[in-house]
Amino acid sequence: MASPRYDEASIRVLKGLEPVKERPGMYTRTDTPLHIIQEVIDNAADEALAGAAKTITVTLHADRSVSVEDDGRGIPVGPHPEEKVPTVEVVFTRLHAGGKFDKKTGGSAYAFSGGLHGVGVSVTNALSKRLEVKVRREGATWAMAFEDGFVVEKLQKTGSAPAKQSGTWVRAWPDAKYFDTDRIRRPELEHLLRAKAVLLAGLCMRLVDEASGETLEWKYEGGMAAYLQEQLAGEDGLVSPIVVGESFVAAGDALFAEGEGASWAIAWCEGGGGGESYVNLIPTVEGGTHESGLKSGVFESVREFCLHHELLTRGVNLQSEDVWKPLRFVLSTRLLDPQFQGQTKTKLSSRDAVKLVASRLKDPLDAWLNQHVEDGKKIAELAIKAAVARQKAGKAAEKRRGSGVAVLPGKLTDCESEETSRNELFLVEGDSAGGSARQGRDRHFQAILPLRGKILNTFEVDPTQIYANNEVHDIAVALGIEPHAVGDAEKALANLRYGKVIIMADADVDGSHIQTLLLALFFRHFPGLLARGHIHVAQPPLYVVKVEAQGKSRPERRLYALDEGERDAILVKLADEKVRESAIHVGRFKGLGEMNPDELRETTMNPDTRRLLPLTVTTDVLADTHRMFTLLMGKGEASSRRSWMEEHGNRVEADV
Repeated sequence: MASPRYDEASIRVLKGLEPVKERPGMYTRTDTPLHIIQEVIDNAADEALAGAAKTITVTLHADRSVSVEDDGRGIPVGPHPEEKVPTVEVVFTRLHAGGKFDKKTGGSAYAFSGGLHGVGVSVTNALSKRLEVKVRREGATWAMAFEDGFVVEKLQKTGSAPAKQSGTWVRAWPDAKYFDTDRIRRPELEHLLRAKAVLLAGLCMRLVDEASGETLEWKYEGGMAAYLQEQLAGEDGLVSPIVVGESFVAAGDALFAEGEGASWAIAWCEGGGGGESYVNLIPTVEGGTHESGLKSGVFESVREFCLHHELLTRGVNLQSEDVWKPLRFVLSTRLLDPQFQGQTKTKLSSRDAVKLVASRLKDPLDAWLNQHVEDGKKIAELAIKAAVARQKAGKAAEKRRGSGVAVLPGKLTDCESEETSRNELFLVEGDSAGGSARQGRDRHFQAILPLRGKILNTFEVDPTQIYANNEVHDIAVALGIEPHAVGDAEKALANLRYGKVIIMADADVDGSHIQTLLLALFFRHFPGLLARGHIHVAQPPLYVVKVEAQGKSRPERRLYALDEGERDAILVKLADEKVRESAIHVGRFKGLGEMNPDELRETTMNPDTRRLLPLTVTTDVLADTHRMFTLLMGKGEASSRRSWMEEHGNRVEADV
C-alpha cells in the first residue's frame, strides 16, 4: 500500500469559524438547534442579569428560523480597537471574543455570565445558513447579515431611534446539515425561558409561535419560591415548607470574589428528591460542583441539628445521601469565572464552587432550622428513617455473603462500610499511585487495590484458567464474584462487594493498554459488571495550571485540564483575564504516582469534584462490541488489526 503524500500542503489550518463547522459536536449539542439559540438567549439574559434588560422575546418563525430580541444596551457597533472592524462583527465571527472575560474585579460589562470560552454566538453564526442582527443604540438603528458564518451585508445605519431605547435583535436560520433535526423542541425551550424568568425576578420572558399564533409569557415576582411551589403542586408527603435563602460574598473576602454566591429554594418531600441548578442563569442539567456544595451544606446543617437536639439513636450513622435524596431544590449560583465540562455548559466543574455554595448556605439554613424546630425535627426524622433503612439493607447484604467470601488479597486496602451500593473499589496502576490513593481516599467507602504492571490478556483464556494470573485472581476475590455469562449475572453478582469498580490508570498509552486489558477481562468473564453499570473509568487530569494570587480578592488557583484542548482553553481564558504570563505555571503529570494525595483526591477520587466515565454494554451493541474485542485482543487477528490500523490510523491523536 503506497503511503499518502505528506508535505507542507498536508498541514491544514482551520481559520475563523471553520473549527466549529468541522466538528460542531465539540462546541454545541447536535441533536437539535436549541443550544445555538440558547447562546443568543443567554446573551440577552446576561443583559438582564446586568440590570439592563426587562423584556426578552423569542419568536419561532414559520420558516423554522428563530429570533431573540431584548431591550438591553445593544451590542457595540463602533470599530473594535484591535480587530479594526465593527465590534458587532467581531462578536459573531471570532471565537474567544466577547465582553465576559475581564472579570477580576466584577467591573466588566458582564461581571457574572455563563460565558467560558467566548465562543457562544459565533457558534450560532457558524452553524446557521443565515443570521441577521439589528441593534438599537445611542439614538440610531444598525443592521448586518451573515450567511454560513460570513458577512454578506456589512454593518450599516438604517435609521434613528429614541435616545432612551436600546437593544439587540438576532434572527438565525439553523443549518439542518449540522443537526439530527432542525426542529426545536417546544417543551425544552419553554422550560428554559420559564427558568430565566424564575431566576431573574421581574424579568418578562415571552415566547411567540408564528405558526400557531400562540404567545406565552412568564414573569415571576415571587422568584424561585413561587417556581418550586409550582413544581411541588400535587406532590404527596411534603415534609417541610419551602426554605428560601441567598448569600453573596462581600468585598474583601480572602477566598472568593465580591458578588459570588448562591440563592436557593429547597424543600423535603417523602416522594423523592431532585431539582434544577443554574450558574449565572445557565441551566446545568447534569449538575456539577455547585450541587455538590448544596449537598454538603445541607447535610452538615441537618446533621448538626440532629446532634444538637440528640435525635440520633445509638448505631445510626447519618450520611449525606440520607438528607439529599428527599430534597427538592432550585439552586442559582453566581461565579466570576465558571468552568464547565465542555462548551455546552451542562455540568459545572469549578472546584471552588463546592466550598462557595456550602459555606454560603450553611449559616442561613442553621438559623432557619433553629427558628423552626418542629419542621427541623420532621426533616431529621425523614433523614434518620432513610439512614436506618440503608443500614439494614447493608447488613442484609453482608449477611448473605457472610462466610462464603474467600480470604481477601493482602494488598487490598478495604473500606469500612458494609453498604455494597455505596462502596467503591479503585483498581490502581502501580504501587506508587496506590500509596497516594490510600492517603487520598475516603476510608469509609473507598477501597484500593494496586495492580503491579499489566494483567494477562484473558479474552481467549478459558474461565477455569484465568486465576492462574495473580492480578486477575486478586481482582475476582476482592470483588467477591466468579466468572459468569450474561444470563447468570443476577446470581453471580449476589456477593458483589462494591457498587462501583473504578479503573484508575495513567493518562498515557500504557494506561490505556491497562484499561483495555481490564475491560477485556470484565467483558469476557464478568459481563454482569458491565451490563449493570458497575464499571467506571477515572479520568485523571494530564495538566495542572497554577495561577499565582491576583491581589487580596483572588487567591492562588490550581486549574486542572484533562487534555491539551482543555489546557489551551484555560490559557486562553487566563490571557483574556489579563493574567500576566509570569504568574501562570503549567505542569504535566507523568503519572498518577506523581500526584500528591490531595491532588489525587481532588481531581480523581472525591465524588464531588472528580470525573468518572461510566461504561456499560447493552444488548443492542453486544455483537458489535464482541467483534471489536476479538479484533483488538484475539491472538489470530494480527493481519486484521494491521488492516484496521491502516484504514483508521489517521484518526488517532497521539504523541509520536
